[in-house]
Amino acid sequence: MIDVNDLRKGVTFELDGHLYKVLEYSHNKPGRGNATIRTRVRDLRTGGTMDRTFQSGDRVQDIRLDHHMASFLYADDNFLYFMDSQTYEQSPIARAVIGEGQGFIKEGLEVKLTFFNGEHLDVELPASVDLKVVQADAGVRGDTATGATKLVTTETGLKVSVPLFVNAGDSIRVDTRNGAYLTRV
Repeated sequence: MIDVNDLRKGVTFELDGHLYKVLEYSHNKPGRGNATIRTRVRDLRTGGTMDRTFQSGDRVQDIRLDHHMASFLYADDNFLYFMDSQTYEQSPIARAVIGEGQGFIKEGLEVKLTFFNGEHLDVELPASVDLKVVQADAGVRGDTATGATKLVTTETGLKVSVPLFVNAGDSIRVDTRNGAYLTRV
């Protein structure tokens, strides 16, 4: 058991039979009374997010997670398949578990898989990925002092807003946390 004052971003815990990962954390101490700990957590099994408020002194069950590095192999209609880098074991991961991160995953990408008692819970993507642009409209010249951008489609189907000089066939680096263009590679 851990005290809720020890919760921080990225900490996982079990409460009422659900596994949660802390996304945001704030500690509020009013003038009187106990401190309140406000958290935004993600249910690791369903993927849903919610706000949870705890009173100072509350306790939650900490859990032990296993992490394995794996590389992406291929995808079908319902699952994405990854191969463990050490045991060469293939793990099918449901598309619903990965969620919006599917647009960043391409063949050969190294990710960190999270398991709890043999059950797959999470896929941690690298901070950025390099993707090839397959479709880009021609940039319209004009008032570019404001940093004009256009929408392009990458090899994974992800749509990214990029500067006008990026063309089809270019490789770009994309931030996996927010889907923003970082640089041309």
